[in-house]
Amino acid sequence: MILQPDSTIPAMPKILLAEDDNDMRRFLVKALENAGFKVSPHDNGMSAYQRLREEPFEMLLTDIVMPEMDGIELARRASELDPDIKIMFITGFAAVALNSDSEAPKNAKVLAKPVHLRELVSEVNKMLAA
Repeated sequence: MILQPDSTIPAMPKILLAEDDNDMRRFLVKALENAGFKVSPHDNGMSAYQRLREEPFEMLLTDIVMPEMDGIELARRASELDPDIKIMFITGFAAVALNSDSEAPKNAKVLAKPVHLRELVSEVNKMLAA
């Protein structure tokens, strides 16, 4: 079964992906591209942030624990650049993102690793359609 983006979402929504695990990043890119999204992958928060400064994205999909800049700081800075950007964390450390003391954007969604393809595409579609 091919998973498709929701029809209420603009064609080829752009997702900025920040994930330091090479295998996970490749898996996520392939899954999201197969579902009809345009993905710009980065292996750390700093390079992802630099890309965000160059062009707009509909969504930031990021791990939390990464070198150079963690996902929470990346999400905070992304929200400053574009208050409308949708933010989703994919992490093995969900409690960190959900901590009320963290500076994570309050409207961010958190998916725990291991993430299932159908759940990922479904949640991305829901956030982009909102």
